[in-house]
Amino acid sequence: MSNPSAADPRRGTNPLFGDNKLKLGIFATNVSNGCAITTAAEAYELNWPNALSIAELADRHGYEAMVPVARWKGFGGKSNFNGTNFETYTWAAGLSQATKRIGVLTTSHVPTIHPVMAAKQAATVDHISNGRFALNVVCGWFRPELEMFGAPMMEHDMRYEYAAEWIDIVKLLWTRQEEFDYEGKFLRVVKGFSMPKPIQKPFPPLMNAGASGKGQHFAAKYADMAFIHIDPSDLEKTRAHVEAYRRLAREEYGRELQIWIGAPVTQRETRKEAEDYVNYYVVEKGDDEACDNMLAIQNIEMHKMMPERAEKLRFGAKLGWGGYPLTGTADDIVAALQKLSAVGIDGVLIRWVDYWDGLRRWQKDVMPRLEQAGLRRAQA
Repeated sequence: MSNPSAADPRRGTNPLFGDNKLKLGIFATNVSNGCAITTAAEAYELNWPNALSIAELADRHGYEAMVPVARWKGFGGKSNFNGTNFETYTWAAGLSQATKRIGVLTTSHVPTIHPVMAAKQAATVDHISNGRFALNVVCGWFRPELEMFGAPMMEHDMRYEYAAEWIDIVKLLWTRQEEFDYEGKFLRVVKGFSMPKPIQKPFPPLMNAGASGKGQHFAAKYADMAFIHIDPSDLEKTRAHVEAYRRLAREEYGRELQIWIGAPVTQRETRKEAEDYVNYYVVEKGDDEACDNMLAIQNIEMHKMMPERAEKLRFGAKLGWGGYPLTGTADDIVAALQKLSAVGIDGVLIRWVDYWDGLRRWQKDVMPRLEQAGLRRAQA
């Protein structure tokens, strides 16, 4: 398959459009515990020195992206999972100033910020980063957070209709050289204008994780990177899903999409060591109360499931908020990534329990193997 990023003008500044066949990002370093719902002592503690040091390491190691979670409240339990969190626009601004090459994203719940403010903040970060910014658009699902803002919990499809107006306004502010009026079903702007425009032309890239039919159409129309959830046990099903998603974007909207997934990583010298560590932090030290609170807020009715399925879902959530688990040796992990790339995955957002240990192990043993496998170019 030809690389649709090759002709994108944004590749001059933004590594998300670079040459690596398999792109790598690091997820959730702006929230306590990252993505592991655990009380293990080594779980991620959020403070600015920690967030900064991880970004600086990832920048030196050639990763393409730092992606935050838009979070305002935690999920309770002993860990109060994600309860300590940095706001994502200012987090992105700080990391952009401190790094040189890596792409830095903001994750933005559209009901919690006006598009005029979002467009201005995003353009500012794009200038701070010299064109390495991207925007991850989230339509909003966490009711207790929305209630903090006095924002309504909209019906599912209506969230995407609202988000479409929000993006339309943001793009007008990023590109229109004169004032404009906008009158939508949800949003109204009178004499809208913003300067400076973003460095990236026509505008910074967008990411979205729409999963439903409505969500997939939304991502196919607006996003440059679609973040999907896949069944780890059925890669052929993943291949079909990826191909259908790309076909939707191409045929319905005349656009090309990168497809990204999330992956909790546990890398050790032997597979047994890795599996034992997963058992330790998920089963022995997992925060079941926080996990169940999170699933309940998502309206996942665990009591209606077969016990085996419910436990599998709970295990995956505690492991790393779902995603494709990469557990084992460096060879195991690279073999899995080769299979994912072969079915059309362009990028992986990684999450570890201990980010520093994970980065060190990955850089020493996984990154060279990815280069040997042709999935990544050797670092300069």
